[in-house]
Amino acid sequence: MNFNVLSFLFDNLVASGVIGGYVAISLIVVNVLTHVYKESLTKRVQSSPNRYHPIIGALMGAIPGCGGTIAASIMYKNDKLSFGGLLAAFITTLGEGSFVLLGASTEPSVPIDSNLKAFAIVNIVGLCVGIIVGSLSDALKLKGFNFDINYKMTVKPADIGTGSRSSFEKIIEQAGLYLILGTTLFLTPGSIMALWGGGIASIEEVTVVMCLVMTVASIIYFVVQTFFLNGHCHSVSHQNIRSVLVESVMDITMVISYVFVGLVVANFVIDILVGQEQFMSWMNESELLVVVLAALIGVTPGCGGMIAVAVAYVTIPNFPIAALISAGIATSGDGIFPLFASNKKEALTISVLSLAIAIIVGYGVLFIEM
Repeated sequence: MNFNVLSFLFDNLVASGVIGGYVAISLIVVNVLTHVYKESLTKRVQSSPNRYHPIIGALMGAIPGCGGTIAASIMYKNDKLSFGGLLAAFITTLGEGSFVLLGASTEPSVPIDSNLKAFAIVNIVGLCVGIIVGSLSDALKLKGFNFDINYKMTVKPADIGTGSRSSFEKIIEQAGLYLILGTTLFLTPGSIMALWGGGIASIEEVTVVMCLVMTVASIIYFVVQTFFLNGHCHSVSHQNIRSVLVESVMDITMVISYVFVGLVVANFVIDILVGQEQFMSWMNESELLVVVLAALIGVTPGCGGMIAVAVAYVTIPNFPIAALISAGIATSGDGIFPLFASNKKEALTISVLSLAIAIIVGYGVLFIEM
């Protein structure tokens, strides 16, 4: 079999850009709305009785992205949210992996609405499990393995747009901001029309080029920010909409970079190394193992693991929804980092509990499907 490396990479770059269009639109809208309503949300939580905290925490976790869990971690540290509410938020969240499912599909045979349906199912299951487990946790007065409650955070949250920065950093930030937002603006009409199975035929070739630009620019920006400028971090507070957009661009480029790597690995293994028929045979025979592996991948700190599983779901035919649910419950997203900074053992407690619950629920969904 002839394997054209350049053609293979080109196809995956374009496919990542297609997903990136949905990711960018969803992420920007969610981040802006979260910024606008953050103070109102915090006040409502503070005024609510503790018995409602698991419900509030689960709803915060259901917000696409990591903003909800980051806010929950800070509120818990300041004694504004119960441990059950915090646990519910982490059980419910899909992190940045949620944006991969929001209308994203690289397979013509997979309707866009099927991924939206999966997004809804995973969130509903996560909400129910999060509220139940969080309520039980508060009823049993579980607070994790608490230690040194006066421990101070040594990692200061970065407020984007402040402090002394080099001209190079400012140029990279500015270029990335305008390039990614400009490309997103161009892709928005086609992405919206694709939700109903349509498209814009007159600019189809230009759209392919823009998808390619989106992926390449995202990978370059993500690599430079992460490995050279150490700029890929979440800010606890934002001064204005521009700082929200700057962080949104950071998140967009991170997700698209992970999506590209995931697509390359998945498509290479399935189409080149193993073959689709053999892989499908393995998938059907090893669903129990897939659920456990998905949970183990999802529980890794940050959003990378959940993004990888979400990419697998939208890429691999018949990927079990139980495995996606398992990863969704296990993942903690970037919200785990501020919790690790203030109380490592409680963060570890949440990770272990989420992993165990994820496997149990995943197997339960598999049993129901049989």
